[in-house]
Amino acid sequence: MSILVTGGAGYIGSHTCLELLSAGYEIVVIDNLCNSKPESLKRVSELAKKDFKFYNGDLLDEKTVEKVFSENNIDAVIHFAGLKAVNESITIPLHYYHNNITGTLILCQIMKKYNVKKMIFSSSANVYGVPKHVPVTEESPLGPTNPYGRTKLIIEEILSDLYISDHNWGISILRYFNPIGAHESGKIGEDPNTTPSNLMPYINQVAIGKREKVNVFGKDYNTHDGTGVRDYIHVVDLAKGHLKALERILRTTGIDVFNLGTGVGYSVIDLIKSYENINSQKIPYSFTCRRAGDSDKCYADATKAKEILEWQTTKDLSDMCHDSWNWQKNNPNGYIE
Repeated sequence: MSILVTGGAGYIGSHTCLELLSAGYEIVVIDNLCNSKPESLKRVSELAKKDFKFYNGDLLDEKTVEKVFSENNIDAVIHFAGLKAVNESITIPLHYYHNNITGTLILCQIMKKYNVKKMIFSSSANVYGVPKHVPVTEESPLGPTNPYGRTKLIIEEILSDLYISDHNWGISILRYFNPIGAHESGKIGEDPNTTPSNLMPYINQVAIGKREKVNVFGKDYNTHDGTGVRDYIHVVDLAKGHLKALERILRTTGIDVFNLGTGVGYSVIDLIKSYENINSQKIPYSFTCRRAGDSDKCYADATKAKEILEWQTTKDLSDMCHDSWNWQKNNPNGYIE
């Protein structure tokens, strides 16, 4: 059984590739390496002690996508590929809409042509926007506040329409909360190509001496310490959620949405302090102004995933902090030696 992983060289993609291989699946990866490095896949192969096919290509390139399907007997697709920086999406929205949505349309058209009708889509808690109530359920109102989140919601709607048009499809939409951490081996982790847009890789770069301090955006939120509260989930738990979703779509049809989170909210300061305590690393920080569209609190109700996918998280905040630093200290320059 062969699973196509789009964006498989990226942070969540690489961890999911490793879990798939460890579970006995064959994989094929396509990635344009715009925010990832081929070294991540080399290490996945070493850790799993298995080889797999890799295509250095873009979903916007229809001929390359067609080549992947014509050369391999694909059974299902896990679709990670897409641009994902919230702030960047605000400055170059057309690029985000074109890349994320058009790439998905091309992928779906070729899947349909080759009669591959099983997909897991990498969505985001961003689709909820600023939640009116927490924890957030899959039925909570949707209202993304930035172009990145809107691309995710538009793709969700496209996939819903696709299923309505043809009930032979089996689709799982996974809405991630805030993935952090790294594989316990310290061999694969988060290595952004540019200035990190997420909190944990920024903390890591402060810890390793690449950056002076963490900028904390806002200290007047309606939370226990005034900083924003989020649901941080270990990337390995998240990767295992994809395997559970895959098991389900391979044996059923339909379209379902699942929150993947821990159900626990931690503030920015909670995360920094936990990181300091677990790793004995001092993380200087200073407060700066809020970012537009940031909410006070956002954490998941993941009951549906627990009941239907039989999935739940096993790693806590201390594991996330320990594994993040373990990755960074073993790879001070990321995947570049």
